[in-house]
Amino acid sequence: MDKAQLERVYRAEAPRITAALAARIGDVGLAADAVQDAFVEALEHWRDAPPPNPGGWLATTARRKAIDRLRRARAGQEKLALLAATAKDACAETETAEDELLGMVFACCHPALPRESQIALTLRAVCGLTTAEIAAAFLAAEPAMTQRLLRARKALRAAGADLRIPDPDQLADRLAEVLAVVYLVFNEGYLASAGRQPARRDLAAQAVTLTRLLHRLMPREPEVLGLLALLLLHESRAATRFDGWGRLVRLADQDRSRWNRALIAEATGLLDRALTHRASGPYQVQAAIAALHAEAPDYEHTDWRQIRILYDRLQELTPSPVVLLNRAVATRYVVGPEAALAEITPLAAELDGYRLFHALRAGLLTGLGRDDEAREASERALALAGNPAERELLARRLSF
Repeated sequence: MDKAQLERVYRAEAPRITAALAARIGDVGLAADAVQDAFVEALEHWRDAPPPNPGGWLATTARRKAIDRLRRARAGQEKLALLAATAKDACAETETAEDELLGMVFACCHPALPRESQIALTLRAVCGLTTAEIAAAFLAAEPAMTQRLLRARKALRAAGADLRIPDPDQLADRLAEVLAVVYLVFNEGYLASAGRQPARRDLAAQAVTLTRLLHRLMPREPEVLGLLALLLLHESRAATRFDGWGRLVRLADQDRSRWNRALIAEATGLLDRALTHRASGPYQVQAAIAALHAEAPDYEHTDWRQIRILYDRLQELTPSPVVLLNRAVATRYVVGPEAALAEITPLAAELDGYRLFHALRAGLLTGLGRDDEAREASERALALAGNPAERELLARRLSF
């Protein structure tokens, strides 16, 4: 088995194994490290062929690695006894693998941690990314990311974070953090912020899986329904976002006949159910915007007027210059490029370091015939872009 095949097995099995081990020993960081140790050992032992049950091998090896680490630590005796007890009576477990995974997600998104640490720990413990991969996503040095993860684990231990799904009366308070982190994980998979890969399909798929589990846990929660609808609508276009050369394809140029209509239908059904609760939230509004794109016959005939109204609502719910920037895209088609440019000009100070601000400004300036200014804006967007496919698209525009 080559390294690429082993990594695919690891990506598929690591979240489940980590969650199960963490639920038993009560330590997310130790569980993640033990599973990583098992992966390193697999690299050495699976050179000729994988075992008949790769997941079972990794789980057993990870458990052994955890025991080794606990034996070396003075404070590990209590956890070691707990791990031994649960191994003796596996039939007594009441939590399913899915419950364990959800419990670990809630632990990683504990309010004691800052948002960036929540994301990093989720990527490490739940999604199985290496510290080097997480550092690349954050544009940080690997030693600095190692320290961030260590601090996050210590903070969880100090806060006495429970590795189980919170009680029903606590779910609402914790849900917002979990939804935000899962959405950010999806976005990193949908269009990577940095690194050689333009997209990480494994991360996007993991985020969808986690949202489906949240939906199973809270089937009537409007924002869970909204986020799941939003992710499925984005996923429905996944096959058309890159061409055969791996180049990014703009929404306006995608082949809509290849969009996944089954996912679109599922998503719109979820959104309809969410809206019946009359508890509007940002994920529902974003899903409604994505649904209008999905239902439009082509880019030009999108209901831009309704999209503009929805962005107004999103700005009321979550005020942000990025929301106003996206609203200006709709303004371009409803009113014209000059009005759209006037809307984004006041955002320059806040969004000067944001590549999409300069990319949109370049497009609007081009529409107004101000080519020299448009080229300067495109060059600024290119300088800020970290995704290789996005850089290629911006460079392609500059070549015309």
